[in-house]
Amino acid sequence: MPGPTRRGMAEAGVGLRGGRHMQATTTTHPGAEADVEALTDAGAIDLAALRTDGRLEAALEGARAALLARQHAEGWWQGEDEANQTLDAQYIFLLHFTGLLARPHWADKARRLANWIRRTQREDGTWAIYHGAPGCLSVTTESYFALKLMGDDPDAPHMARARAFIRAQGGPAKTRVLTRFQLAFLGELDWVACPSVPVQFVFGPRVTRFNMYELAYWARVCTVPLAVLADQKRVVPVPPGRGIAELYPAPVSPNTLYEGHAPRLFSWANLFLKADKALKWADRLGVMPLRQAALRRAKRWILEHQDASGDWGGIFPAIANSLLALFVLGMDVDDPVFRRGLDALERFEWPDAARDETHIAPCVSPVWDTAWTVLALVEGGLPEDHPAVVRAVRWLARMQIRRKGDWAKKAPDTPAGGWAFQFYNDFYPDTDDSAVVMMALLNGKDGLPDRQAVLGRGLAWLTGLQNPDGGWGAFEREVDDKTYDEILYNDEKNMLDPSTVDVTGRILEMLGHLGASRTDPVVRRAEAYVRREQEPDGKWWGRWGVNYVYGTWSVVRGLRALDVPADDPALVAAADWIEGYQQADGGWGESCASYAPGREAEQGPPTPSQTAWGVLALVACGRAESAACRRGVAWLLRHRREDGLWYEDEFTGTGFPNAFYLRYHMYPCYFPVLALGAWRNATA
Repeated sequence: MPGPTRRGMAEAGVGLRGGRHMQATTTTHPGAEADVEALTDAGAIDLAALRTDGRLEAALEGARAALLARQHAEGWWQGEDEANQTLDAQYIFLLHFTGLLARPHWADKARRLANWIRRTQREDGTWAIYHGAPGCLSVTTESYFALKLMGDDPDAPHMARARAFIRAQGGPAKTRVLTRFQLAFLGELDWVACPSVPVQFVFGPRVTRFNMYELAYWARVCTVPLAVLADQKRVVPVPPGRGIAELYPAPVSPNTLYEGHAPRLFSWANLFLKADKALKWADRLGVMPLRQAALRRAKRWILEHQDASGDWGGIFPAIANSLLALFVLGMDVDDPVFRRGLDALERFEWPDAARDETHIAPCVSPVWDTAWTVLALVEGGLPEDHPAVVRAVRWLARMQIRRKGDWAKKAPDTPAGGWAFQFYNDFYPDTDDSAVVMMALLNGKDGLPDRQAVLGRGLAWLTGLQNPDGGWGAFEREVDDKTYDEILYNDEKNMLDPSTVDVTGRILEMLGHLGASRTDPVVRRAEAYVRREQEPDGKWWGRWGVNYVYGTWSVVRGLRALDVPADDPALVAAADWIEGYQQADGGWGESCASYAPGREAEQGPPTPSQTAWGVLALVACGRAESAACRRGVAWLLRHRREDGLWYEDEFTGTGFPNAFYLRYHMYPCYFPVLALGAWRNATA
């Protein structure tokens, strides 16, 4: 299967099979700018003409040039990671809570954040968790509150429409748990409506089943500071007339947190519900032993987990919560620690001077974007020793994390050697990024003298994090206790990091390119895991990308990289499903709603990224010559923009299924290049 160049890896601890790297020479053909819009679905069945008249090569050449123009001088690429408007609202809330909103620099920033929130409101008055989704009560409530805090007239048409939606949905007391905390911080919801997060419990000993290291990294790094905030219950009221009392259709019941919960008598859910009531009773009486010691320990943990750059966990919610917690514990906003945290938040901003607005990203993805861009460029015909590739792989090698992080709590004997998604997140490298980076590092020829040592460290780290079921989670090992899905705080069911097939498939692909054998115990367990997880109709569920197209593409690439034959029943079933899922115009599109029960695999508008995954899956399964695959290639060629790349409004990245989605702006740039290059190479 076409892929990164295979190089000698004896020092990395794995043997290599023979392999070839298919790379076409880049040339400019007469007529290369022929109008691909003229392609019809019927004409797309035979694309031989595209190879002879230069249209495919022109598309690849133009896309390569556009990608190269976006490379930073240091070697990396980075696209925007767009999410919903709750982050922008919470930024404004943080500035008010800490008093920074009174300072001109931060006041102007908040004004521009409000401009973004206001402009992105939909006609029906709502905001949503992804493009095309129904209005979301939590997102709309936070957005409305942020705009009112910034001075928007509640009787203005846009505010009236939002208010009508919120009241019709039951008001702020019906929002998600994390929104309730934001409202409680500012005095707009009683703390009784928020679940208890006892700071003592967060630091339970690891010998027990209940401790913070049983939570996924993203939940842990947000929960420790949130426990401080929940303990202290500091409220910073908004100015008169800026509150949201008008959003409540009825007074908030003291039992609002428990409404809708009817767990079985003997169940974890019932135990946690009773525990929350008991904790609230104890808090009212002041019976909270070890509170001060736990607060001191929480503060120490927060300070110890701040990266030198100022980041916490490389994600906006963790940084914001940590700053709020430190402020509540007495830290001044001009303290160097606090100042570094604010600097980290500002690096997540995406300003638009023309519109006089700013919005905040949940994180940044330079490592991920750079690794995939390298793979796409080389697959798409750029020589692997091109200076841009060499710069990129050198930068990626420098980004390897050599210190131990929280993952070492459950893998103490595993040496460090992974990569994070972001510029700065040394405590939390992730397995998916590490696998893609390692494939990218197989390029660059002699531009990376210590390649084998770098890859050897990465391989040792990844194999050390394999779960007992044979798969890999995204960040750590054995963070999969489903008991935590029943706690009231985890209402969105997003605090675990179990094995997933998309991550495991990617690691299998990397192992295949390093020359690993299917008889290797690590590979054997992982292959067995993904085979167990395949659904009866041939597809695989995707955790980190939307959804079944992503999961299926990830697994079949991994199996084929290990030389699993294309006629293997699992691959045949997967390819059949991919072909059957293709839409009439030749593209693939899957809605974020496909994660919802009863809406599994629901289709959405075709997108460049998902169409690329569909093409890549068929190429991997040996069906590059099929009519479905060729129609997918034609779709990509028809939808290329004048700048040589592709564009999509849809969110095709998954943060938390059914709760939080991402629009990676680089996905429609590099994945189509990877797909067109793979198809070209497979049909050469």
